[in-house]
Amino acid sequence: MRSLILALLAVSVIATAPASAQKYDSTSPVCKTNYRWGGEDTDCGYTSLEQCRAAASGLPAMCFNNPYYAGPPLDRWRQPVRRRRPR
Repeated sequence: MRSLILALLAVSVIATAPASAQKYDSTSPVCKTNYRWGGEDTDCGYTSLEQCRAAASGLPAMCFNNPYYAGPPLDRWRQPVRRRRPR
């Protein structure tokens, strides 16, 4: 009986744990991690390391290149420009 109660308790703890989502946004090239009591918070809304470092100045934070950055969106309908050579 005791093992059944412990098993049910373990299942209920696992079932109520929050699911972790991907914490990196693939549309921004730079992320900042803020370190705070009880964990960390990641924000990937920066376009350059300089911009991120300015926002992190004076805070317990670290800026880094986003490992999941997908690059700029591709323009499928734009044709390459052909330039003529001068004669």
